[in-house]
Amino acid sequence: MEMNKADTAKTSAGAQELRGAEILVKALQAENVQYIWGYPGGAVLHIYDAFYKQDTIQHVLVRHEQAAVHAADGFARATGEVGVALVTSGPGLTNAVTGIATAYMDSIPMVIISGQVPTAAIGLDAFQECDTVGITRPIVKHNFLVKDAKDMAEVMKKAFHIARSGRPGPVVVDVPKDVSFNKALYSGYPESVEMRSYNPVRKGHGGQIRKALQLLMAAKRPYIYTGGGVLLSNASAELRALVDMLNVPVTNTLMGLGAFPATDRRFLGMLGMHGTLEANNAMQNCDVLLAVGARFDDRVIGNPKHFASVDRKIIHIDIDPSSISKRVKVDVPIVGDVKDVLTELMGMIRDSGLKPDQQALAQWWETVEGWRSRDCMKYDNSNSLVIKPQKVIETLWEMTKDADAYITSDVGQHQMWAAQYYKFNEPRRWINSGGLGTMGVGIPYAMGIKLAKPDSEVFCVTGEGSVQMCIQELSTCLQYNTPIKVVALNNGYLGMVRQWQEIDYSGRYSHSYMDALPNFVKLAEAYGHVGILVEKPEDVEPALREARRLKDRTVFLDIRTDPTENVFPMVQAGKGITEMLLGVEDL
Repeated sequence: MEMNKADTAKTSAGAQELRGAEILVKALQAENVQYIWGYPGGAVLHIYDAFYKQDTIQHVLVRHEQAAVHAADGFARATGEVGVALVTSGPGLTNAVTGIATAYMDSIPMVIISGQVPTAAIGLDAFQECDTVGITRPIVKHNFLVKDAKDMAEVMKKAFHIARSGRPGPVVVDVPKDVSFNKALYSGYPESVEMRSYNPVRKGHGGQIRKALQLLMAAKRPYIYTGGGVLLSNASAELRALVDMLNVPVTNTLMGLGAFPATDRRFLGMLGMHGTLEANNAMQNCDVLLAVGARFDDRVIGNPKHFASVDRKIIHIDIDPSSISKRVKVDVPIVGDVKDVLTELMGMIRDSGLKPDQQALAQWWETVEGWRSRDCMKYDNSNSLVIKPQKVIETLWEMTKDADAYITSDVGQHQMWAAQYYKFNEPRRWINSGGLGTMGVGIPYAMGIKLAKPDSEVFCVTGEGSVQMCIQELSTCLQYNTPIKVVALNNGYLGMVRQWQEIDYSGRYSHSYMDALPNFVKLAEAYGHVGILVEKPEDVEPALREARRLKDRTVFLDIRTDPTENVFPMVQAGKGITEMLLGVEDL
């Protein structure tokens, strides 16, 4: 529609006439978005033009769209807010797919805005066209194709609501170029949102919670198993209060680390494929299992047949009904928000005046302490000529345990060592790709967190393989002044692949070594940063100290670690959770 007054002319209803792109920016402002990570291209130029005319949202220009989504993802994991990324059509969107799938697998709240070719050109194989809705459908919580500028505000309201409510996840909003250019009346951002087909349950069913209470109080060997859902619903305080009430052992998954303090005696360590002996044995031998915001993932319970061979009662609290009894049949399903359900459960425990059987609990703890006394996390640090990767993580923990620090990681052996040897006492401090296992996330995650938390120390624990997948983002770190510390455990191998090949393939190391590594120190310097080579065990601590001293610089530590070191304990694929290799002597 044509209007003879200026673009911002007020109509009788107090609405403004704005372009689709301007409405999009207003929607982001109404959602209090402070940062957006993106990369421009033809289909999103009207949106970029609208960004040029505002000053409340900072846009971060990454070097590859994969990193835009990862950075927004890292920001979301550390803050609990919705992360936002912006990419162009075609290759912009396909480059973002890995980041979207990573967030989807770990249930991270995100909104990804993608450009699309003009409406009239959709389906005609236009330049830089791809079927965004079709390509992303399996890896999003929901996606939208905006067909008219007048729908923009409502679509954005729905996108943010879907992303952050219920079981969180990424939502893609695909915006054709003409829709971002066309004008529509804008009378303000919607206050509320109504969706007939989407109403996630928050409150747990009282009768089910009462059943859970009775099972827990009658248990002789109770165990609490928690996952990322505890962090996503900000329920760490409630979990800690419940454990204080019951005094039972507790474990976290890789995604749940920090929900319960790792230095607390009641914490048995992480469980699963590279979990502790005590955590895995307790999982298999408990008589009542309280599963909270966890999904009995294959890396956690090993072979489901082996897991099911023991008779135990399982209570499962999860906001997503489709996660319950998906891999393991449970006895008491409770659909609801972890924080709400735990609060109600504790209220019932208080009102009932019931206490667990103290004598049975004492015996259970004795059994657990017997497993713990095996000290499954010890490693051989006798060779003073080689740097043990575990020691690097322990040193980092000792130095930063009282600091305001965030640890990101890539995927592989270094990730498992960080999870095992860095004792996370607080939630949202351990940022890694759990479900998808995406190499390359480490630097973008750290970059996103450092922007959100400029006064915190942010360390990226990585390997020489993973780090090269998004190493171009060192350039973004310089441009936007996000000084992170990269701790690269460089063993010259794709370590986790090499470990499996050693154990499962009789040492046939097929393409798991790196023969042409860059000089990382020079590379870091070329990007405008500080590079430090560490080759001796006695130099690890001084190098980390120097990196921390250089507060306003990005520092790349190239730490040459023992190439033969393996991650133990280990449960081989297809084996039961208690069929563990504890070290070289078990091979």
